[in-house]
Amino acid sequence: MNDQLSQNRSADRVMIFIDGSNLYYSLQTHCARIDLDYGKFIGKLAGGRRLVRAYYYGARVDQSRQQEAFQSQQQFLDYLGRVPRLEMRMGRLVYRNWPDAAPVEKGVDIKIATDMLLHAARNTYDVAILVSGDTDFMDMVQGVKDLGKNVEVALFGGGSRVLREVADEVITVDRSFLADCWRQ
Repeated sequence: MNDQLSQNRSADRVMIFIDGSNLYYSLQTHCARIDLDYGKFIGKLAGGRRLVRAYYYGARVDQSRQQEAFQSQQQFLDYLGRVPRLEMRMGRLVYRNWPDAAPVEKGVDIKIATDMLLHAARNTYDVAILVSGDTDFMDMVQGVKDLGKNVEVALFGGGSRVLREVADEVITVDRSFLADCWRQ
């Protein structure tokens, strides 16, 4: 039975949906570093299954308001553009009360939810892996499951109890999991 389960699992088509800012802050908080090798990370999450595509979601920094952050982000986005099977989906930053208040991401969560649901409805994947601890995704995860797909959630530390309960499987991301996923 385990051999059959293992064979079925290796035939699964996987898509990975990465909440970029959630991952960034989780890496800072739990690992005190952000130099993740996204190709290795995606490969590890896929775990030998057929990777259809991975998506990275973020928001572009306004060059006129944050020149240094813009330059740094451009280097990072250029790097991501070279990672095989990884595409970027960008929302926007809204600068209310700038510079007294930090900019706020807009459109990112809805892009993640739309893509996960759309690809599930189109039967593009068998398993979706959501890299986020954002509890706002709970209903979307359930919606994807209701379409007959499996959803795994990659969480740092204790992670979100709500996402743990709704996910089919939880991938615990910690220093040990990431040991071989850092850039050289």
